[in-house]
Amino acid sequence: MKPVTQDRPYSQTLSRLREAGLRPTRQRLALGRLLFDGGDRHVTAEALHEEAQAAGVSVSLATVYNTLHQFTEAHLLREVVVDSARTYFDTNVSDHHHFFLENAGSLMDIDGGKIAITGLPQAPEGTDVARVDVIVRLHGTPRPAE
Repeated sequence: MKPVTQDRPYSQTLSRLREAGLRPTRQRLALGRLLFDGGDRHVTAEALHEEAQAAGVSVSLATVYNTLHQFTEAHLLREVVVDSARTYFDTNVSDHHHFFLENAGSLMDIDGGKIAITGLPQAPEGTDVARVDVIVRLHGTPRPAE
């Protein structure tokens, strides 16, 4: 017999928030469900806000931004800054890099083992390299895999 919590629509999101040490507010549950129930994805705050509105979730854009940053600080999301005007939030927090399709304004994952980074400068004394993000910018439209 399954535990009762598995039958509730927000149970996976609820568990994820609690494991990350975040209080499961109504907004966090609703946004978390939109983010995490569909597999790995890349979203902007504006796109998530539109998705929330379409799903009947009453939430301000400021709350969406705040929630995305809280999820990032709790390691539930990874922030990907494409340029000064565009930031995406990635539900895949594993070690990987990205293709950025400039024509479409979208990100695609690159497996972390596909890019070798060598020759990094030594970090200043008292600091360590936390991670290295690679964004490969593409023009054109990718062909579907055969």
